[in-house]
Amino acid sequence: MRSESFQDLTRDTHTGQRPLRVAIIEENSIRAAILLDGLREAGILDVEVIDTMTNMLRRLSTVDPDVIIIGIENPSRDVLEQMFQVSKLVSRPVAMFVDRSDGSMIQAAVEAGVSAYVVDGLRKERVKPIVDMAVSRFNAFDRLQRELLEARSELASRKVIERAKGILMRTRQLSEQEAYGLLRQTAMNEKRKLVDIAQSVVTAASLLEK
Repeated sequence: MRSESFQDLTRDTHTGQRPLRVAIIEENSIRAAILLDGLREAGILDVEVIDTMTNMLRRLSTVDPDVIIIGIENPSRDVLEQMFQVSKLVSRPVAMFVDRSDGSMIQAAVEAGVSAYVVDGLRKERVKPIVDMAVSRFNAFDRLQRELLEARSELASRKVIERAKGILMRTRQLSEQEAYGLLRQTAMNEKRKLVDIAQSVVTAASLLEK
């Protein structure tokens, strides 16, 4: 599947937005028709119906949808867990319509990143608002994940720089400010990131200690 962000996928150069491409995964033809009608009445026409769970990921990769709707009538626990695995792998907004569920499955859906999990609520007039909600939740979750990754990366970089400063202060008899200045000046001279220089210092010190 494409690696662009969802925001990028929904824009074009003329209108600022392009039509959503939606994949419906539903083996029951009547339920699939309800979902399809709901999308078409909302003006979403780029829709692909996948009517079998066989080779689902390969078919999704071929369709490359912006949003995935999964409908499951009378789902077993095994089928639901299979769908949750799909949600983890596709990195797209996923809305699920199921006829019945329990608390543990709802929790599993949340943990799998399912953007909208609707129990006993399959009606065509509900499809578009739920797709909108799924997209909004996916974007919010995606933004939080990126912010978390950035925060973790920044924290890891700070730890490496602190370790490198400590090594320079101990081995070169420098003050903390002088050690930082040496790292920074070296990074500038070599046109490398400060954290990369710091990592080199830490790695070199580790090798010398062995």
